[in-house]
Amino acid sequence: MRKSWLMCVLLGTLAWGQAAPSAPPPPEPAQAPADTSASVAPDAAVITVIGVCPAQPKPASAKETAAKPATAAKAPETKTPAADCKTVITKAQFEKLASAVAPNVTPQVKKQLAGVLPRFIGMSTEAKKQGLDKTDQFKQTVEFAKMQILTTALQRKIQEEAAKISPAEIEAYYKEHADTFEQFNVDRLFVPRTKQAEAESKEEDEKDEKLSDEAKKAKEAEEKKKADEGEQAMTKLAESLRARAAAGEDIAKLQKEAFEAAGMKIESPTVNLPSVRRTGLPPGHAAVFDLKPGDVSQVISDSGGHYIYKLNSKDHVTLEQATNEIHSKLQNDRTREMMDKVNNSFKAETNDAYFGPGGVGAAPPPRLPHPRPMPQTAPPAQPQTPPPAQPEAAKPN
Repeated sequence: MRKSWLMCVLLGTLAWGQAAPSAPPPPEPAQAPADTSASVAPDAAVITVIGVCPAQPKPASAKETAAKPATAAKAPETKTPAADCKTVITKAQFEKLASAVAPNVTPQVKKQLAGVLPRFIGMSTEAKKQGLDKTDQFKQTVEFAKMQILTTALQRKIQEEAAKISPAEIEAYYKEHADTFEQFNVDRLFVPRTKQAEAESKEEDEKDEKLSDEAKKAKEAEEKKKADEGEQAMTKLAESLRARAAAGEDIAKLQKEAFEAAGMKIESPTVNLPSVRRTGLPPGHAAVFDLKPGDVSQVISDSGGHYIYKLNSKDHVTLEQATNEIHSKLQNDRTREMMDKVNNSFKAETNDAYFGPGGVGAAPPPRLPHPRPMPQTAPPAQPQTPPPAQPEAAKPN
């Protein structure tokens, strides 16, 4: 929502009407040139469109003409040849337009706008000469564009209002949700739930295809029994490793042993999670946060495997560190509330006989900014490995 609908239209037309392939763009310089736009005077020309006459002021109305004192007869107007026409856009005019199109104007946006604006000026002037601005299609398109632009303007205004959050409100939220900003340093030992099955060779696969149905069932039952026994062995191993961790053995060493016992051919994950928040572990693992420093948890088992945690230390994210996160959270909540209030103030009924059964598709909700939680360390994704330390969508409550 940072760029208005109009900016999307402006930049989207860059490729319109360009049938011939263009040459590849020149390589970008290693370092961006310094921005010298501030040194340009407001009334200095920044774009000059040669061959297009500037828009003429509207003729005075009959009332205005009657109110003015009689003067000498005015000389007939003469049309300026197109070759002698110039439309000049000053810095002040350009920046006023740019600010309306894209509130957060960057040098890159300025260049993009400057690239399409002369073409728009030239083509729209020609379109007016041909009377295209008098057609019903033009009027309907303008009305629809107005609705889109006003909708974007309202969404922007709502976000600006929602962003007005005082330091006192941020501090109050921080105090009311103190547990959200606790930060834990933990070691996590992961024990796979089952042992890795050995891949059968191509010859064994061919032999299996020749087995009778009864022999296949017998083999499947044998494999299931073997898998169950392996699962039970890994459960016992988890309890054994938990006892050894509680006795003070190195968890990184125990982690390696667990993967070797499971027949895992991949490198064992990192055991230390230095900055875990309460939202950073699955709900079923929340008991870890009630441990005292130095304590080792009981074995926590789920469909992914067995987990053993050791709590090393805990502290709090400071108010200063959490300010941006809380501001984003409160702004997001308020934006949603304000948008819901507007959206719930009206409803629509559609004619199924015209649009077909099932009605029309609902409009997607506006994109809202996401809170930015403190960065946390997570092990790489692997089969039968611990869940990440911080889910991507984790947010403070």
